[in-house]
Amino acid sequence: MEYANNTIDPKPNGGMETQLMQRTQGAFRNSGDPAQLAPLSLAYIGDTVYDLFVRTMLLETTTLTVHGLHKRAAKLVCAKAQAEAFRAIESMLGEKELAVYKRGRNSHIGTVPKSASIMDYRTATGLEALIGFLYLSGENERINEIMRQILSESAE
Repeated sequence: MEYANNTIDPKPNGGMETQLMQRTQGAFRNSGDPAQLAPLSLAYIGDTVYDLFVRTMLLETTTLTVHGLHKRAAKLVCAKAQAEAFRAIESMLGEKELAVYKRGRNSHIGTVPKSASIMDYRTATGLEALIGFLYLSGENERINEIMRQILSESAE
């Protein structure tokens, strides 16, 4: 698949997501330790990475219209779906990953959308913090592994 002037392979395991992540991570890796960032900052970037994976998966696996893609993506990235996704991967997380998740989950979240329960919203924030931490740490293969599990669960 051709994007701009670069050829990007849209396959998992080193495909488009990994190439994009490698291009954007370089600036951060030279400036700091992701473990030192506030959990909501990790969740901020993790939300975007999570959304990118979901949207890429939908493009690769469906023939929906743009409106259909948007509606399906919204269902997969909402707090309730992310809370379910976390429960699907919780057993595969190590101590350090669980600690990052808990920092995100327990952080002070100003407001909660009406469409989400406080517990689901906190769980989703923790998952986003974990994804953000892994992204900023350059743990691309681990993100791929976690997201493959999440997206395979959501496809069922």
